[in-house]
Amino acid sequence: QVQLVESGGGLVQPGGSLTLSCVVPLRNFSIYPMGWFRQATGKERELVATMRTHRTTNYANSVEGRFSISRDNAKKTLFLQMNDLKPEDTAVYYCNAPGRLWTWGQGTQVTVSS
Repeated sequence: QVQLVESGGGLVQPGGSLTLSCVVPLRNFSIYPMGWFRQATGKERELVATMRTHRTTNYANSVEGRFSISRDNAKKTLFLQMNDLKPEDTAVYYCNAPGRLWTWGQGTQVTVSS
C-alpha cells in the first residue's frame, strides 16, 4: 500500500504563494500520472492539477494560470506551486494518482486569509 505524505501548507494572505510537496515512496513512481486534489469544508474533493508521465499538465479553470504542477522522479516527489492565492483556495490539499486513487494521505491544510 502506498503511503502518500503531503506537506507545505500553511496560512497565507491573499495574493501570497505556497509550494506543496508530496512524497510518493514507489520505486516506479515515474510511470504514474499524478494529480493534486483539494477538499474545502463542506465540499466534495476536486482535482485541481494533473501531470502525465510525459509531463503534459492540466488544470481546473479555477486555478489555471496561478498553480503549477511539477515532479522530480528521482526524488519521488510531486510539487504544486501556488501563486496569487485567493480565499477560495482554502482547503486541505492531497496528492494521488487519478487513475488509481491509492489510500489518501493526511493532506496539508492551506488557509488563505487576511
